[in-house]
Formats: sequence, C-alpha cells, structure tokens
Amino acid sequence: MTLVDLSFPPLLRGEPVLEGVDPLGHAVSRAVMGCDPGLIVHNESGDRLQTALVLTPEAPLADAMAMIFAVAIGFSDALGALAPPEVGVHLDWPNGLRVNGARVGGLRAAASTTDPVAEPDWLVIGLDIAMTLPDGMEPGEDPDQTALSEEGCTEVDPFRLLESWSRHTLVWINHWLDDGMTRLHAEWRSKAFSMGEEVTVSLPGGDHSGLFVGLDEKGGILLRTGDDTRLIPLTEMLEA
Repeated sequence: MTLVDLSFPPLLRGEPVLEGVDPLGHAVSRAVMGCDPGLIVHNESGDRLQTALVLTPEAPLADAMAMIFAVAIGFSDALGALAPPEVGVHLDWPNGLRVNGARVGGLRAAASTTDPVAEPDWLVIGLDIAMTLPDGMEPGEDPDQTALSEEGCTEVDPFRLLESWSRHTLVWINHWLDDGMTRLHAEWRSKAFSMGEEVTVSLPGGDHSGLFVGLDEKGGILLRTGDDTRLIPLTEMLEA
C-alpha cells in the first residue's frame, strides 16, 4: 500500500510528514494557524506508526478530554479488526496502549488551553505505535515493552492500521457527541489494565502512585493511598 492509496472517512483528511518530523508538533502548528478540524498528520517510518488528530470540540476542556478515550478505543477496535483473534489489547490510564500485556505504544495530547472549564480552540491527540522493536533491542529484553511484530501482528500493515484507526475513532467520537461520556467510559473500563492494583502514573507534572480504584465521570483516575482517595483528571496529561 502506498500513500496515495490511503482512504479516510468523511470529515477526516490526511497530511503525511517526513520521517523524523513529530506529527503531534506539526499538528499543533497547523491547529495554531487555524486549520480545519479533522486533520490527520501521519508519519509511517519502518518501525513506528505515528499520527496526530486535530479536533475542535465545542465543550469545556475537562469534557473534551474524553477524546483520549475515543482515540484509545479506536486503536483497540482497529487492531482487533486486523490482527489474529488471540491478540488482546488493554489500556493504561491515561495514555498507555498494551498488546498481550506489554506496552506497544501510547497517546499524547496538547490543547490551546489548560483551563478545565474553558472551551479549547483546538485539541490535538497523538498516537504512537511500535510496529517493530527498535534496532539493537532483542525480543524479551524488556518484558514490559513490545511491538506489533512480536505479538503475532506481522501481517498488519501500518497504512491499513492508520485507515482503520481513523474510522473506528470517528465512530467513538460520534458516540460521545450523541451520548456523552457514558459509552466511552464503559468501553474503556472493560479494557482497563491494572484496575484494582497498585499503579504509578507518570504525568508531565510528576508521578502519582496508589491503588487504582476507578474512574470519575469525566475519565479521571481515582487513586487510593491509605484512607485518602485522590482524583487526577485527564487534563493533567496535556503537554505544554
């Protein structure tokens, strides 16, 4: 498959960037310049699939961060449609993507504001997936890090995965527009990794540890330490 074969659903369109260019940074630049929503910036190198989606959600930032769940579940559904049936996908809060228990990639996010009650001019969600292990890394060297090629997905083409992810993500965005967070919340919980266990969440502002007891109605994580339960909202994962 070549770049000219890429097909995105209505309202979404692709913009390739050269290898070595950060799709998230490029998408943020395009968003700042006022591009229309639905832009998918993508970079398919030999070992990674990297992409970023520009959105303009008409909602307060705290609610719009539900797009993190839409993008993550969209990846899960896309891989499920292309990979062998025994391949399992799970999700780390807020941004980790796991295949058969090991981390295969993750999400990033940036917005025009970090104020949870403000409506952002734009929100960019980035997706980064390891297609193969980095050069010099042996299989099993890091049990918590893997690549699609190591998990029975050698036949998964990055271009087909990108197309499938765009379609499934758009479906989940529409679910959010129609029904709010309820369906996204339930689907994400069904794929959650380490819920009910002790976790450490690494965010731009620092690390947070505790017992992962659940999510709040906006997708924030609830961590319990002793008798204290803390809420960490999804907005905490935003990059500057």
